Amino acid sequence: MEFSSKAFKEGKCQGQKVVHGEIMPLVLQPPEPNKGDLESLLFALRENKDWFEQMIINNSAVLLRGYNVEKAEDFNEILEIFGWEEINYVGPAPRTHVYKRVLTANEGPLSEFIYYHHEMVLIKESPKKVIFFCEIPPPEGGETPFVPSFRVTERMLEEFPEAVEKIEEKGLKYTFTALSKNDTSSMRGRGWENTFGTSDCAEAERRANAVGMDLEWLPNGAVHATLGPRPLTKVFDGRKGRRMWFNTVVGMHGKELSSAMMADGTELPENVVKRCEEIIEEESIQFKWEKGDVLFFDNMALLHGRRPSLPPRRILVAITK
Repeated sequence: MEFSSKAFKEGKCQGQKVVHGEIMPLVLQPPEPNKGDLESLLFALRENKDWFEQMIINNSAVLLRGYNVEKAEDFNEILEIFGWEEINYVGPAPRTHVYKRVLTANEGPLSEFIYYHHEMVLIKESPKKVIFFCEIPPPEGGETPFVPSFRVTERMLEEFPEAVEKIEEKGLKYTFTALSKNDTSSMRGRGWENTFGTSDCAEAERRANAVGMDLEWLPNGAVHATLGPRPLTKVFDGRKGRRMWFNTVVGMHGKELSSAMMADGTELPENVVKRCEEIIEEESIQFKWEKGDVLFFDNMALLHGRRPSLPPRRILVAITK
């Protein structure tokens, strides 16, 4: 489905790329200067809901820019139009619930880089969409770069065909440690009570098992989680049969609170992991946030991260099935 809607004007943004004929991100702006108010946007989305959802699949990233979206309540009104089912966030990133469907993005130190990932890639049911809203753009840095996942697979198969297929055959195993209490000085500083939404150890284990995790309680009150086997790549319906790099090998391999290895315990080749990190960066798409931006990601097709930033920066997020 080509771009065609009188309800929006196609725009451009810094860093935009064309990948295999697809514009990333597709930028949609008000069709006329007097159509940038919130009510006009909500009307346009209601009238073009199916088309808009198809644009997210076709282009993997759609950016609404130039509209008067000011606060979490406005952002939530946009989300409610589509009726996408909420999914509870499970993971180590410190977050705060803001309003209805809306959360803060990772509240870890702005000085640190958040590595590229598919949201909740380790969980059996990952969200299909991740939607961001820029309430306060950073004065410098703080981009949310993203990467077409299939391009990473293509390039890794070109350079390391045997290693990729070996890892795919064996599968992956991950471990991470959830701390006893929240620590916002860490990118992975979410305590286990917030991670699993309960202060009861038995209930935490039940919830962890339900999403494919095994837990081991540590003497210091933290918990060690193991997940696996997990795939290296995945193919999803409606996405041209592309093989997505649906893993978090680079993000978790050899880190202080996490690890990634083959499912049988074999270590991953260091040169393969290092080169994968370089390829992901080479394929990344960068753009600068503007106040009021609303960015829709197809989480099945894109990895995303966060560049270091000067404060203030306030990006809100919603994740949906």
